[in-house]
Amino acid sequence: MIKTKIQQTLVIVKPDGLIKSLTGNILTALSETKLKIVGAKILKVPKKLAELHYGDLKERKPRVFPSAVKYLMGEFHTDRVLALVYQGPDAVANIRKICGATNPEEADPVSIRGRYGRINSKTGVFENVIHTSESVKSAEKEIRLWFQPGELTETAFKTQKIARTEEATIWA
Repeated sequence: MIKTKIQQTLVIVKPDGLIKSLTGNILTALSETKLKIVGAKILKVPKKLAELHYGDLKERKPRVFPSAVKYLMGEFHTDRVLALVYQGPDAVANIRKICGATNPEEADPVSIRGRYGRINSKTGVFENVIHTSESVKSAEKEIRLWFQPGELTETAFKTQKIARTEEATIWA
């Protein structure tokens, strides 16, 4: 019997997924993996976070980088995303299988990207409604970028406790 390793992976419902009210459909599809959600938040994506998230594109596909950053920041749709961390056996591969190929035209028609994605002819952007980590290594990098350890109910990566004083907004 092959033992599978418990992994965590990042999933982002992108601005086009939110503006089209696809969040419920996407979460339902992802539930087929039987993985556990250990972190979730809705946020406006600042430019620095979008640039760090798509940092690898800056060198690999420099022409795509600026539009990918604008897309994630919501300049084409809405300015919010839903970021999630899923955990379980082979989480990265299981999520990627349900989501389909990054290019919506190449994605299996029953996958999330195959059903809901499109290539925007005006911007040339793959509006593929969802981001998923492509490997265990990228999952760790991305989860560390999008979440703090205290925002997750479980952590799969090393953490450390530190004492610090900082200003915070609290409920009045």
